[in-house]
Amino acid sequence: MIFVITWFAGLFYIPRLFIYILEAQKKPSIEKEILTNQLNLMSKRLWYIITWPSAILAIFFALILIYLVPSWLMQQWMLIKLVFAGLLIIYHLKTHSMYIEFNNGVYKYSSTFMRFWNEGATVILFSIVFLVSIKNTFSWIFGLFGLIGLIFILILGIRFYKRTKNK
Repeated sequence: MIFVITWFAGLFYIPRLFIYILEAQKKPSIEKEILTNQLNLMSKRLWYIITWPSAILAIFFALILIYLVPSWLMQQWMLIKLVFAGLLIIYHLKTHSMYIEFNNGVYKYSSTFMRFWNEGATVILFSIVFLVSIKNTFSWIFGLFGLIGLIFILILGIRFYKRTKNK
């Protein structure tokens, strides 16, 4: 469980660092260079010292659990959870490609896009925790409506932040 938490911590924080890097590009030359170098260093440490090792260990221990309790694979909630875990791995790999782009000075994303991207891990975490908590208690339709509601609230929050920031 510790590795899942630290994995998510890295996935929550790295897009925030990307936003700071993007915003640093709008600063005067010297300030831009200092901020970009520092933020790239922070990103590197976060990504390679915390996030990647946590991801690898979380996946490793998850596979051991499935090996020890293979009957979980017969339960519908577990199969859906594994789909979300697969989405999390895809999210992680895409974030890694973004990390490489940012590290190479390629900034093709807007800070607004990165704010939305930052919420991807939140949606996946919410989905997995909600699914495991309720398991078969509620219909998956209620869970789907809850997920759509969360996404709607997150979108409204980001739009509200953007409006207040621009004023």
